[in-house]
Amino acid sequence: MKIHGLQKMTLLDFPGRVACTVFLGGCDFRCPFCHNYELVDGTAQPLMDESELLAFLEKRKGLLDGVAITGGEPCLHRDLPDLLEKIRSLGFGVKLDTNGCHPALLRTMLERRLVDYVAMDVKNSPSKYAAACGMDTVDLAPIRESIALLMDMAPDYEFRTTVVKELHDALDFSGIGEMIRGAKRYFLQAFTDRDSVPFQGFHAPAKEDLLRFADLVRPFVGEVSLRGVD
Repeated sequence: MKIHGLQKMTLLDFPGRVACTVFLGGCDFRCPFCHNYELVDGTAQPLMDESELLAFLEKRKGLLDGVAITGGEPCLHRDLPDLLEKIRSLGFGVKLDTNGCHPALLRTMLERRLVDYVAMDVKNSPSKYAAACGMDTVDLAPIRESIALLMDMAPDYEFRTTVVKELHDALDFSGIGEMIRGAKRYFLQAFTDRDSVPFQGFHAPAKEDLLRFADLVRPFVGEVSLRGVD
């Protein structure tokens, strides 16, 4: 497997762990507000291969205790479970970021106990899901299946939405709440612009709007918080 990016240390990406973040290429979606679009459209060239990543981790034993796997969409890689097994054999915890499009592979990893924490993006309410993903249509059945799997099988997990002023409104958060009803944890994180975002003209919502949106989800979810908002 080719590794397209590596952040050598982070205190933010894996809750409760000192981790590195591994970026894999490719994605099912074309979200117009994506921060890592160079991983989506293939312009980011591989940085290293799997053996080089494992050699790096071997040298970081005692300094790191976790590895966060993100993308793009990591679950596009059918051999991901084998990589995670090798990472775990070195003594590291594993956190996975996913868009939820691949419930069969997600189930495999949960059944094999290869992940300690899963963060799943919930892009928008059902009626606006495709637009938030930059797609004409999105089959929500795999998304809903992944939500149920995490709630039933994951050791720990979160759902999260990157909130974009031009793409989300109050009604969407009632819809998102219905989608993840009974979940333990949900984060709203405000969009921040970067040079790598493929489409211009998007803005973060006002903090008071984020607080209002969070209140709309609270009847459905145990813990609702804002992330990255002052």
